Amino acid sequence: MRIFDAFFRRGWGLGLAVLVWTLPPRLAQAQAPDSLAATIGRQLAHYGQQVLVEKLYGHLDRPTYTARETMWLKLYAVDGTYHKPLALSKVAYVEILNQAQQPVVQTSIALRDATGQGSLNLPASLPSGRYVVRAYTSWMKNFGPEFYFQIPVTIINTFAASGPAPAPAALAPDVQFFPEGGALVQGLASKVAFRIADKAGHGLAATGTVRDTRGAVVATFRTLKFGLGSFSLPPVEAGAAYVADLRLANGTSLTAKLPAVAAQGYALQLEDASATQLRISVAARVAGATSLALVAHSGQHVATAQVVRLDAQGQAVFVVDKRELLDGVSHFTLFNSRREPVCERLYFQRPRHPLAISAAAAKGQYGPRERVALHLATPQAANLSLAVYQLDSLTAGAAPVDISSFLSLTSDLKGTVENPVYYLRDSSQVGRAATDNLMLTHGWSRFSWRDVLAPRPPALPYPPELNGPLVQGRVRTAAGAPAPGIVAYLATPSRTVRFYSSRSRPDGLVQFELKDLYGPHQLIVQTNWRRDSTYQLELLSPYSTRYAASTPSSFALAPALTAALTQRHIQTQVQRAYFGTHAQYALPPRDTLGFFGTPAEQYRLDDFTRFKVMEEVMREYVMGVRVRLHKDGFHFLVADKQHQVMFHEDPLVLLDGVPVFNVNKLMAFDPLRIRQVAVVTNRYYYGPEVYEGVVSYRTYKSDLAGFPLDPRALLADYEGVQGQREFFAPRYETAQQQQSTLADFRNLLHWQPEIKTSAGRAQELTFYTSDQVGRYLVVVQGLAANGQAGSTSFTLEVKPTL
Repeated sequence: MRIFDAFFRRGWGLGLAVLVWTLPPRLAQAQAPDSLAATIGRQLAHYGQQVLVEKLYGHLDRPTYTARETMWLKLYAVDGTYHKPLALSKVAYVEILNQAQQPVVQTSIALRDATGQGSLNLPASLPSGRYVVRAYTSWMKNFGPEFYFQIPVTIINTFAASGPAPAPAALAPDVQFFPEGGALVQGLASKVAFRIADKAGHGLAATGTVRDTRGAVVATFRTLKFGLGSFSLPPVEAGAAYVADLRLANGTSLTAKLPAVAAQGYALQLEDASATQLRISVAARVAGATSLALVAHSGQHVATAQVVRLDAQGQAVFVVDKRELLDGVSHFTLFNSRREPVCERLYFQRPRHPLAISAAAAKGQYGPRERVALHLATPQAANLSLAVYQLDSLTAGAAPVDISSFLSLTSDLKGTVENPVYYLRDSSQVGRAATDNLMLTHGWSRFSWRDVLAPRPPALPYPPELNGPLVQGRVRTAAGAPAPGIVAYLATPSRTVRFYSSRSRPDGLVQFELKDLYGPHQLIVQTNWRRDSTYQLELLSPYSTRYAASTPSSFALAPALTAALTQRHIQTQVQRAYFGTHAQYALPPRDTLGFFGTPAEQYRLDDFTRFKVMEEVMREYVMGVRVRLHKDGFHFLVADKQHQVMFHEDPLVLLDGVPVFNVNKLMAFDPLRIRQVAVVTNRYYYGPEVYEGVVSYRTYKSDLAGFPLDPRALLADYEGVQGQREFFAPRYETAQQQQSTLADFRNLLHWQPEIKTSAGRAQELTFYTSDQVGRYLVVVQGLAANGQAGSTSFTLEVKPTL
């Protein structure tokens, strides 16, 4: 099922302006209808309409935690091209992964109006180390784990001894070279970028030279920022082996080979032609090459598509207007006349109109338990989140990540980007050169051109969760093979009668859409054993089992951190002792009416004389149901009141929402455990089946009251979407509160995930400092409806009262 098919079948019109990409006027007008470039551009635009890209960004309350603390986060869901809020998925999955990429905490968070908020309790058993928090939706699982939101965090277990800091491991740098456009080609000059990093992925400063086969030095180089750099290489010789001699800042020397030289191919060079134009020069060494097509796209937005004929020397030049490119990362892909991609180059354009957030405190210094007033304003309506946490030696060196650098930069680049905020803030000549080096060394593509140019988009196994959690399972034969065409039933006993059915697909997959599944539940999945008695059932985990490549990093707590660790230990203990019970989950209100609506008949058995046999109850009280006894036992027939006749087939029989296929068991059940009986006296269409009426029983606690389920039923504990949890912090508004003897050692002073601003109108937020003196960082991030993202931060000081 294609995402657009789902929208149109449901009759939904929202978000179509976000979901539809069209070719720009220049592409439609400047190129002939049969132009190679126009054809490729149209196919990419069509692919973008069929395969919508979704991104998640998570704002975490702080970068460093201790075990037993609570991690708070806000999620922003946007489309992958324009970064506008995208209300597509209704569920996000959040995990904390350890160094072995094993999930140690998992939860799901509801998304409403393209945002979500939640919390994760960090278990006391977590060892100290570096972890990764990742977030994704079901739809994002179609495109690989590299597209998930990921952010590193540090978790310290102050209850466990960390041991002495290990000696630094010997450096074993990773050296890589990246010819511009993709390859070194015989007889062609090239620009070559390089990356030098340690095993933890941190860039290393170095200088070096490049030697040819004869040992002659043909180029020199040095790193510019974060272990990245580039140099020009003169025309290379066929079969030559080029070697780089490097010297690191610590004096270590090493050698590395450059990529092999290809006998045929293309060399590409991108450079500024002017303040508003880019020049892409191409040199070809390919027999029979006559023309080339260049497609420039930002996400799935086609900025321009051009065709140029090669001159007699095999060269061509394309000129692109920067104003046609979207903010962020753009791709320039070169195609030959057979529509084969032969070169690609990335280009970054800093956001030209970021969301300007004005945030300031009434003063810069406060005393303990003092009221802090923050003033926030944005030039346009925006959705913001705010955190105020203590700066100490444990948070020092944490890599800054914000919503702007993620959406416009790192979410479209391959691998880890060191200090991504730098590339958005440094607009100097050095900053521009460093950004270009980053584009040359971090190639990335959210799709395969083979998929784009194919007659049909690839099959996408994971549908978007448009209304709530989609619980998936599989039906198998006794031999373990997928069983198609079998109806499976899912229910969870509760006061609200919810019942779901699904017919298995050719691969045995069944799928149930549970709109209001909050908190822990026991799910009961079964088939109608009277018809399908030999099938096996399993439930599939909604969490992704694929992981992006990671770089292992060492972790050690130096002796110099002893004081900070002791302070954190005390803070955690005091917080749990005095304030740990305030922040509890609260489930949102839900419709308590059964899925079948208001029944035609409803009986509260306590209003009648109670019988000890269920058959007497049904014959004496329940007028809309006739009890029949056949050779195989009891059967129910429901009255079709609309036509004044009796149905001829058994109705759907439910106990606390769980289908009961053996009426004999129900007739043998103790009626004193039943509180209510409801009857639907008309033909009922539900899922893939039609039922001749519904008879629904409810026990007093809606927990089946010990009813024996069929042994073939699958019972599974399942965690639904987490309920809403409000951040709690004490307020010191009265003299009595100010003088309270309860210690307040909070290092997270304030967390407010949902702040909605109006255009140009300032608003005031208040909170109180704790007894913990020190410097605190105020971080505000957010997104406007037009996709403009922004963040700001400042510090305030809490000093002891004299």
